[in-house]
Amino acid sequence: MRFHATTISRVSQLKNRAPLLFQSSQLRSNHQQRCNFGIAFDIDGVVLRGRVPIGGSPQALRRLYGDSGELKVPYLFLTNGGGVPETKRAKELSELLGVNILPSQVVQGHSPFRNLLKKFENELIIATGKGNPALVMSEYGFKKVLSVEEYASYFDSIDPVSQYKRWTTAPLSDRKAPAVPRYDVFSERIKAAFVVSDPVDWGRDIQVLCDILRSGGLPGDAKRDQPPLYFAADDLEYQAAFPSERLGLGAFRIALESIFNRINPKGLEYVSYGKPNPFVFKNAEAILSQLQSSSCVDHSENNGVSGSHPFETLYMIGDNPSVDVNGARQAGHPWFSILTRTGVFRGKDNHAEFPANLVVDTVEEAVDYILRREYNS
Repeated sequence: MRFHATTISRVSQLKNRAPLLFQSSQLRSNHQQRCNFGIAFDIDGVVLRGRVPIGGSPQALRRLYGDSGELKVPYLFLTNGGGVPETKRAKELSELLGVNILPSQVVQGHSPFRNLLKKFENELIIATGKGNPALVMSEYGFKKVLSVEEYASYFDSIDPVSQYKRWTTAPLSDRKAPAVPRYDVFSERIKAAFVVSDPVDWGRDIQVLCDILRSGGLPGDAKRDQPPLYFAADDLEYQAAFPSERLGLGAFRIALESIFNRINPKGLEYVSYGKPNPFVFKNAEAILSQLQSSSCVDHSENNGVSGSHPFETLYMIGDNPSVDVNGARQAGHPWFSILTRTGVFRGKDNHAEFPANLVVDTVEEAVDYILRREYNS
């Protein structure tokens, strides 16, 4: 199981023709008349490469704030990445980009896992991925969460090659893992598995997940119905610090599914979140509406009272045609896709299969286009 229009134009050399001070005053003078648009930024390959800002992203984001630092244009970060709580990610982005970013402005691939809290709040679940996947799930309110790393440490020889691994950071077994499991892992079945972010140890995680999924949640037991499996995203590749793209969560899903389907009579069942799932864009629209309520005062329509009203345009700025552009196209109105050339996409012309509404070189050019379009029309 899996979750899975348009004027084409191209801007190749759109530069900021007016000084930033002028544009800030222009934004302030027109703000009362135009408060009906919002922006969603991808992160990797659009505003950052690794931990380095790219494409004039700090300057672009500063233009969305007033002179006193108040948010003037509702925006958020819509990324398939993750592995850390939204609170921590917001703090990191604020430090790297030089603006005050709220946790509510960070929507990661695993953010929709919150919606599964009622179903699994008090059930034993496992989480895997880089960063701290168990902490992520715990902060969402799940009460009984174990990382695959900790869970595997309680089962002797579940990872048959663990003794040959030499990590640059000590494995959990060398970091004083609890001598006695916090939960009765030898009799209590795992009720759901969550792939929160890109796994670090593919071999171990594929082995342990296959054991859990084939046995109905208790490794070593007889084959039973598969417990639910959730992926935070399904990106095959993404742009990181290395010059060429890196394999993403979708690549791990393909590897797991391929192996599982060869050793199990019934195919792997799973649900994938993240872009291009239209649900993610609907969720982003709802969050932007909340930001609109707090940041916008439309005197012309609300008599000076803060409040949200339907967006005329929501801009998705991304670097991956199959994820960012495809998702915005599937979501439909009011989404408008802008493709940058700073990440996965590097083409001279628009993408053939998933053409964006607009192609620009950098995120700074994208924001410049948006503000000119909104305040000069």
